[in-house]
Amino acid sequence: MGYNLNVTIDKSSGFCFGVVYAIDMAEDILDHDEYLYCLGDIVHNDEEVLRLKSKGLRIIDHEDLRNLQNEKVLIRAHGEAPSTYELALKNNLTLIDASCPVVLKLQNRIKNSHDDDEQILIFGKHGHAEVIGLQGQTNGNAIVFQDIAELDTLELPNKFTLYSQTTKSTDKFYQIKDELLNRGYDVKANDTICRQVSNRYEELERFVADFDKIVFVSGKKSSNGKVLFDVCKKYNPNTHFISNTDELTKSWFNANDKVGICGATSTPMWLMEKVKATLEDY
Repeated sequence: MGYNLNVTIDKSSGFCFGVVYAIDMAEDILDHDEYLYCLGDIVHNDEEVLRLKSKGLRIIDHEDLRNLQNEKVLIRAHGEAPSTYELALKNNLTLIDASCPVVLKLQNRIKNSHDDDEQILIFGKHGHAEVIGLQGQTNGNAIVFQDIAELDTLELPNKFTLYSQTTKSTDKFYQIKDELLNRGYDVKANDTICRQVSNRYEELERFVADFDKIVFVSGKKSSNGKVLFDVCKKYNPNTHFISNTDELTKSWFNANDKVGICGATSTPMWLMEKVKATLEDY
C-alpha cells in the first residue's frame, strides 16, 4: 500500500552564504587542480564532505598542517586563529581564505576593540572550530563557556565583555546577559549572532506548524543543527532528526501525511531533495 505522502522542502533551509562561499571556492579550485587541502571539515555534514572528497578535497587537521609545505590550503567558513596564519608563512603555504565575513568581523572586534587587561567571555561550544579561532584572537585569555553553570566555579572580574559564537541561540544569549547583570556584574554584551541563522528560528516556527510530521536533516556535528532541531521540535513535537536517508523509518508516517523537510545551515539542498524523493517512494 502506498503512503501518498505530501512532501515539501523548506525554502529557507540549506547552506548559509558562508558555507556556499567556501564550497564554491573549493569547487572552483578542484576544477583546475587535482586536489586541495582543507583545514578541518569544510562543513559539518558528512554527506557533503564525501561528495567533495570524491572531487579531490583532502581534509587535514592542525597536526598535518605542521608537516605540510609549499601547498594550497583552504580555510573554511569557521575561521582560524592567528597561529594558523603564522604557520602558513613559515611553511610557505598558500591560504585560500573562505572565512565567513560574519566570523571575520567578530574576530576583528575581539582582537582590536579591547584594552589588554579587559576580560572577555565567549558563549560558545568548547572545542568548536569557530570558538578556537575566536579564542586565538585573545591569545587564549578569553573564558569560553557553553552553559552559565560553568561560570559558578570561576572568579570573574566585576566588569567584562560578553561575546557569542555566531551560530548560538539569540534568546539564550540574552538570557545569559540578563542573568549576569542580575548577579551584579558590569557586562558589556556584544550580540554577534549571525542573523542568517537567527532569522531561521522564526521561519522554522512558521514552517513546521503546517505539517503532520517534520524531517530535520543535519550532520550530527552541526552546532546550528542542534539549535534548529530544538526549535522544530518545540513547535512540532512530531519532528525526527536524520543525517541521511538510511535513517528514515517508514513507521513514523501515516497515509496522506503532510511532511515538511528542513535542515541546518550546513545541510546541502541535494540531500534534502534525496530525502524528499525517498519519502515520495513510500
